[in-house]
Amino acid sequence: MISAASALDAVFAPRAATFAYRARHAAIRYLRSIPNATWFFRVAIPRQPFSARHVRHLLDAISCKVDDPGFLDYLRDLFLSDAVAFELGGSELSRGLPQESELTGTLLNIFFDPVDREVMTIREEVHKKNPRVKDESVLHTPVRVYAVRYLDEIMVVTSGSKMLTLEVRDRILTVLQDLEVKVDRFGSSVHSAVSEKMEFLGMEFQAVPPSVLRPPMSEKAKRARKMYLKRKAAEAQELKNARETRRKKLGLKILNHLFKKVRQGHEFEFDFRIEDEVRQEFKGWAEETVVEYFKSQDHCRYWHRLFTSGDFLSLNRVRDQLPPALVDSYDQLQEALNRFLMPRRGYATTEDEERLAEEEDERQYEKRTVEDLTELKMRVNAPIELVRKAVKLAGFTNSMGRPRPIKLLLCLDDADIIKWYAGVGRRWLDFFCCCRNFKMVKIVVSYHLRFSCFLTLAEKHECTKRQAISHYTKDLKVTNEDGLAEIYFPTEREIKMMGDKNLSDPKPVDGALTMILVRLAVDDTSLPCLAHFCAGTDTTLYRIRLLQNRLNVDPLNEKKWVQGLSANHESLNKKCLPLCSMHASDLLLGKITLQDIDCTQFVDVV
Repeated sequence: MISAASALDAVFAPRAATFAYRARHAAIRYLRSIPNATWFFRVAIPRQPFSARHVRHLLDAISCKVDDPGFLDYLRDLFLSDAVAFELGGSELSRGLPQESELTGTLLNIFFDPVDREVMTIREEVHKKNPRVKDESVLHTPVRVYAVRYLDEIMVVTSGSKMLTLEVRDRILTVLQDLEVKVDRFGSSVHSAVSEKMEFLGMEFQAVPPSVLRPPMSEKAKRARKMYLKRKAAEAQELKNARETRRKKLGLKILNHLFKKVRQGHEFEFDFRIEDEVRQEFKGWAEETVVEYFKSQDHCRYWHRLFTSGDFLSLNRVRDQLPPALVDSYDQLQEALNRFLMPRRGYATTEDEERLAEEEDERQYEKRTVEDLTELKMRVNAPIELVRKAVKLAGFTNSMGRPRPIKLLLCLDDADIIKWYAGVGRRWLDFFCCCRNFKMVKIVVSYHLRFSCFLTLAEKHECTKRQAISHYTKDLKVTNEDGLAEIYFPTEREIKMMGDKNLSDPKPVDGALTMILVRLAVDDTSLPCLAHFCAGTDTTLYRIRLLQNRLNVDPLNEKKWVQGLSANHESLNKKCLPLCSMHASDLLLGKITLQDIDCTQFVDVV
């Protein structure tokens, strides 16, 4: 199947639409960059199997570019034998679940290519009818149509009227009807991008003014920043003074040593003369000292008072009796003193600074007001309520929302318990790192998951939470076979530094959250590792335990399950598979999924 996917990608990928993404984060970043969104809609495709009529349309599209009947028969046999079987409108696509083939993404992009072509045609028509005004002095927002498709999920955003958006939606639904895809027209209704939220790719999107994404600093924050800058300047001045003091002490020691040697009759012979260098160095130090001295208003005020106090030459009866040259020299001296030593009044400086600060605040306020009235930015939020529901469903928290132990994990080793929690936490952080409210997800991972892990370890060893924290530390350190400490769970510093810098395409946390690997005490370890391209024979048997079977919940029932959360197929429950230590660790940490495992070679263990 991998070779078939590579062959199809080589033919169809160059002609694919630019908005047909294969990476979630790339699609989300594009949606965030859309300016002045006014209306949007999501094409709601209800859950339906990819049946024979869909396969017929797919093979017809492939046959237009691939003239190979044998290859087409091979693809047809894959669908007839259920080797490639998936559903449209579900939440299992591109989740790394074993019931999904690696060929699925490529086939879906080919199947939905007519929809992409229709959207491209609509965009070209809209661009021709609404050209962009080149005059920068005119505030103009052109009408545009933006679209994003990720497998079978389609979202269209417009910066025009609602009638235009309805027309675009009707044309897209017509193409989907030609492909014999059932569409929920009520779920595909047009919504206001400003006053309503739209769920797409597991995120919540809404158009907001720029001030919502970049709010101005509060007065408290401004005062705190001024205090911080003042403290940093004081620290820098202290370091500078310390360096000057050390330099002066070193110079005095050198001069003192040379003076003693000269007094004792020692003569120093040099191959070169350093008087000019020393003179230049001292001249530079003197100029720096004078400049630093005159920066102080107290020093200037002191010397100005000394030079100008008690001047009898300022009296007119005295000036009339003196030579004009002396009077002129005195006046020039007074002007120089006033120019260099007359300090500015403190209140005048303060008033100027306050006036400049007020003008800057007015300019910033004017700029923010204009942007809020003329621009809109797309905000992306993580569905916190669904995340909390998933946390509660998995058993991380109790009914009061506080961390609790998961008793199903008590049979695992300490390292496997920490790895399982780390797999859930890291994949949650990677998946939601591009969201505006990523801080809330950080709190869930850093508090609920971390302390649930501590409570699980404490429950296993029959100790208190404080003792577990003291033994494993806050970073959940665990020793490996060589006695070295290893950290799998993200540390608090790592979580604090995380943000929208991950350019990879993260897989959702569903597989790692809904599956637990239980290590079996079996002596026979000669079975080969079932991970693809692994020839290791030093393996350990693990049994798969699924979350939905432990809770006796149907994942298709959205009232009892988390909306959008997928689950592994029930047939995998209690299946056993041999894995080497490296791939078992990767599977627990979520670095690989069951798609990377040969699920046809499971071992039967009573």
